[in-house]
Amino acid sequence: MVIHDPELFTVGPDEIVVTFRTDDDAAVTTTVGEHVVTTVGRYHSARVAGLEPDTEYALGVDGVAPTDLLPARVATIARPPGALLATFATVNDVHFGEVECGRLGTPEELGPILSAAPGAEPYPNVMNAGAISEIEALDPDAVVVKGDLTDRGTEEEYQAFLDAYTQLGPRMRHVRGNHDAMITDTIAATAPFTIDLPGATLAVLDTVRPGAEHGRIAHGQLAWLESLASESTGPVLVFGHHHPWDPSSAERNDHYFGINPDDSEALCGVITRCESIAGYFAGHTHRNRVRHFETARRVPIVEVACVKDYPGAWAEYRVYDGGYTQLVRRIASRAALTWTEQTRSMFAGLYRDYALGQQSDRSFTYLW
Repeated sequence: MVIHDPELFTVGPDEIVVTFRTDDDAAVTTTVGEHVVTTVGRYHSARVAGLEPDTEYALGVDGVAPTDLLPARVATIARPPGALLATFATVNDVHFGEVECGRLGTPEELGPILSAAPGAEPYPNVMNAGAISEIEALDPDAVVVKGDLTDRGTEEEYQAFLDAYTQLGPRMRHVRGNHDAMITDTIAATAPFTIDLPGATLAVLDTVRPGAEHGRIAHGQLAWLESLASESTGPVLVFGHHHPWDPSSAERNDHYFGINPDDSEALCGVITRCESIAGYFAGHTHRNRVRHFETARRVPIVEVACVKDYPGAWAEYRVYDGGYTQLVRRIASRAALTWTEQTRSMFAGLYRDYALGQQSDRSFTYLW
């Protein structure tokens, strides 16, 4: 039996998740300390629960030598102090209507360019059905969809998004991304808005520049955010589709793929002045990454990978009296893992390392 691409994907305060595949249906044992889980099939997502926070364990998968992505030992992340007050989930880059992935839009594509098999369910439908099912099982207090709801921004694609995600009920709120504003500026143009949860306020911004892939923060939203955060008696977590430019960058690029430098610096200024703000969370880049800017009090500046292809991700957040945890989840249905194992090879095999990020980009604890 050969085990392919074993990856330690999620590390929580009380659990770890390892994913891998085998050539045929097989039973494989994953061991964390004295905890043992056996998974059966061709595509495996081994979740080992009941662990202690901030504790190191030996980690092993049947017959697999340790690697950088499957180390011999793993340490669970710390649990913030105090009671668990709320949970919420996010998804981004769900891309209803997309039929091909792996294109850069350049004259010479790196490949491979992939699509669903003829007659098969469109892969955005498959991936989003998996995410919705897992989020329903979590039963969070809120769900935030951080843009790129559609591929081309048509009303039909937007309706497909609504048909799927309204299954989660009124706790689901969404904001547009650049793909949603290519032919109209009305789809999901509802931000800024807030979601009040026990222990935290979620503040959602519109970062879209209609007709362009790069972003901005327009229409007085930063003044709105500063007023909200200044008056808040609890933590504020900020969300938008685009990621900010790093003010410490040596090169100032007014066509930056994320939020333009002027608006990024202004956002960092609000974060600096408002100590209630405890993180900014984006999508857009289709990768997992966390940065810490000196000009933004080194709060987490987060990007979460997309739903639609490798690794096929959504994020769970747990809010405590003393802080929060982020746990990026890989969608674990067989259909989802089948598709994401194909798409890990995109862009001449470079996509896996880009999209996956480091373990600390996927799982971390932040204390207020």
